[in-house]
Amino acid sequence: MSNRPVLGVIACNRIVGTESAQAVMDRYIRSAMRYANVAALIVPSLPDLMTANEVAPRLDGILLTGSPSNVATLRYGEDNGDGPFDEARDEIAISMVDRMIDAQKPVFGICRGFQEINVALGGTLRRDTSTSDDLIRHHAPDDVGFDAMFSHRHPVELVDGGMLANAYAKPDLEVNSVHYQGIDNLADGLSVEARAPDGLIEAYSARPNGAPLLAVQWHPEWGTENDPDSQTYFHLLGKALRGEL
Repeated sequence: MSNRPVLGVIACNRIVGTESAQAVMDRYIRSAMRYANVAALIVPSLPDLMTANEVAPRLDGILLTGSPSNVATLRYGEDNGDGPFDEARDEIAISMVDRMIDAQKPVFGICRGFQEINVALGGTLRRDTSTSDDLIRHHAPDDVGFDAMFSHRHPVELVDGGMLANAYAKPDLEVNSVHYQGIDNLADGLSVEARAPDGLIEAYSARPNGAPLLAVQWHPEWGTENDPDSQTYFHLLGKALRGEL
């Protein structure tokens, strides 16, 4: 186990009781460590005390997780937006994407991380994925419980010949859907891996500067132990960190 790759997992700024904390839900770390077979280190979102340049050389890959917060709209050229925001995380996450790509190391994203990577590479977001009449509802009603929120699901169609289609060897997946925001304009260089029935991009991949990059809008870390399809996402993460992807 001492030879396993080391994955950086981004933390959020959260309030615990009356104090600020660096927080990441166990489900992300446990799923990555178990199904990617990696060691993990939490990367704090404290840009006033740390830079991505200091951290990136010490990691074999980075996972940008989901979060209750949204990417600040100014990051993609809009003045107004719906919070909550975590601009310190924006700074660390976006700079980590840049530095890991510079170092040709894997970059993986889930939900907010999927959105962050797109913004880091020049893409934009839309904030109406649960209100637009042109889209299916991508988030459960606000009055449901936490577990029921993750039971809100829809199919995604995998792009023929893509990384996910090859990994799953089937044309579609059934995924959970827990997001109020989504891709508007996809960043240059990213390839669509999956779409929702309404056409919304749900996964993409790339190899910028030779760095393996894969991100999904859904939450494969939720209930991973009972979902072989979710385990496959983390198997791909492990392969990427070992130079096998």
